Amino acid sequence: MPTPGADQLSQLPRSLAEKSRLVRLAGDVPTLLAHPDWDKPAPVVFWMHGRTASKELDPGRYSRWIRAGLAACAIDLPSHGERADDERQRSAYSLDTIEQARAEIDPIIAALARSEYAGRFDLSRIAIGGMSLGGMVALRRLCDPHHFRCAAVEATTGDLAALYDSPVSPAGDPWPPHEPTRVAEQSTLEHLGTFEPIPLLALHSETDRMVPFEGQRAFLDTLRAHYTTRSADPELISLVTWPETGAPEEHIGFGRVSNDAKNTQTRFLADHLLAS
Repeated sequence: MPTPGADQLSQLPRSLAEKSRLVRLAGDVPTLLAHPDWDKPAPVVFWMHGRTASKELDPGRYSRWIRAGLAACAIDLPSHGERADDERQRSAYSLDTIEQARAEIDPIIAALARSEYAGRFDLSRIAIGGMSLGGMVALRRLCDPHHFRCAAVEATTGDLAALYDSPVSPAGDPWPPHEPTRVAEQSTLEHLGTFEPIPLLALHSETDRMVPFEGQRAFLDTLRAHYTTRSADPELISLVTWPETGAPEEHIGFGRVSNDAKNTQTRFLADHLLAS
């Protein structure tokens, strides 16, 4: 298990590490907080990484947010990072991870409004997002009452039944069958009736070999129809894809288009969180 503290910060570029803190929030959840200046209030993005990764993954994302004037609150998913359990990182436990992480989000955000963090994170301007498994958590959280202004996800899906039934699966760790009622409980598609329309950005490789694009595209089509029934503009949902990226499994990090992907995401978040 990684040693908490300076060892984690040393994984980050110095310019980001100087603006970051590693803390434990809401029942000892390892959390990376990064802030443009730790002085005046800043909008904040609540971010969740993918399976087998950690909150320190892809620091270029956080660096871009900081330069744009956005703070970051990124957690280690259950059984990941500083609370690693290699066995429970397997895809067989993905539903457990979604369920537990979803329950941790609100207490962590509430902790940002208390103690030494009060006033530094503008919770009236907060976004939620995640990559892969973290994106599944984010989408499902949006089906419950919330105050998120926008959301950004990548390489993920809101239809877990289609994911688990897909012939495509993680290399060496196939998506296993799950009890249908448990899948339905954690699948965003099954709870769209309570999904409040907000701006949503989804990024995906069209040849993703871990979370197939077709399942996410079909989900987003259904979500757009839901927005229409709620008298919301379906164009609030933005989908950006690439035919192929050269990333591992066409899933991890967007390969040679990584810079474009991160910049697209940062512009989206800034547009919706920094606007008056």
